[in-house]
Amino acid sequence: MNVMKPINFSSYSLNESQPLTTFEMGKLWATYMGNSMSIQILSYFLQHCEDEEIKTLLENGLALSEDFIQRIEGFFNKDNFPIPIGFTKDDVNLGAPRLYFDEFYVHYLKYAAKAGMSLYAVAVPLVMREDIREFFIYCNQCTTVLLGQINNVLMGKKLIANPPIIPTPDGIEKIDKQSFLNGYFGEVRPLQALEIIHLWDNIENNTTSMALLLGFHQIVKDEKIKALFKRGLNMTDKAVKQYKEKLHIEQIQSPAYLGHLVTTSTYPPFSDKIMLFHKVDMFAMKIRAFGNSLAVTARRDIDMLYARTLINIGLFVDDGMNILIDKGWLESPPKAHDRV
Repeated sequence: MNVMKPINFSSYSLNESQPLTTFEMGKLWATYMGNSMSIQILSYFLQHCEDEEIKTLLENGLALSEDFIQRIEGFFNKDNFPIPIGFTKDDVNLGAPRLYFDEFYVHYLKYAAKAGMSLYAVAVPLVMREDIREFFIYCNQCTTVLLGQINNVLMGKKLIANPPIIPTPDGIEKIDKQSFLNGYFGEVRPLQALEIIHLWDNIENNTTSMALLLGFHQIVKDEKIKALFKRGLNMTDKAVKQYKEKLHIEQIQSPAYLGHLVTTSTYPPFSDKIMLFHKVDMFAMKIRAFGNSLAVTARRDIDMLYARTLINIGLFVDDGMNILIDKGWLESPPKAHDRV
């Protein structure tokens, strides 16, 4: 930070008088909803965690969610903004039997923390009130530290494959052939580093999503939601196999499946409401992840895989939202005045 010259303009003087803008309302509301859900999920996980390092990770994740919620309530109260209901102790049964093994909790925390960071990072350049912008910077910094701890535990306990290694370039090479974009016909080049990163990341996210969804599918009561979860499992499994194949063709390992980390319990620790919201929310977050992947992928075959996945995710989210609305479980985000 010492390399930058200071600027004297500050929006602190506007903090007390300026109402929350659309950007601030929306991002604070979404952050509140996500972290109120995390509090209930992590509180249950802590009831069934024996590994001390993993337990510390869960405690750190829970402490951050509670801290974020408390800070957001402070902003909302100051601006007379109604506090969302979110999720409460009614959405979790802390006395329910274990649904996942300890190792799964580390993968889940990484999965959830990455989703949180994508929300906080987008908020930083949009919000104008400096106190709220600094809040999202704080959220991003805290979550970055937590992710560092998570990765250290994953690697230290050998819970994840080592990141793939590719040759160091001999020098600078210009792209001089249109075949660089090929994926189906003619000359097909090896995967480049950014394509490998995003294939790996999407496999990692989706194998965790599948394990979480497998547990939810076992315990959900509503048959319509159960069918949606089954559909989510099938579409995610198909996509993961396709992504893995792209890496394996070039002898590059990929993250492993995590289904073995789900117990056979059918006793529900979570309400149908929180499980459905969780999966709709996380599938919606995948849309941003796949958008990022498309932005750095040049091979047309991989682009097409991501495009098909995006269509399937969009349909899943739409159907899940319809169920949430039909059940009366979906709180409305802040919206513009109805002038029609």
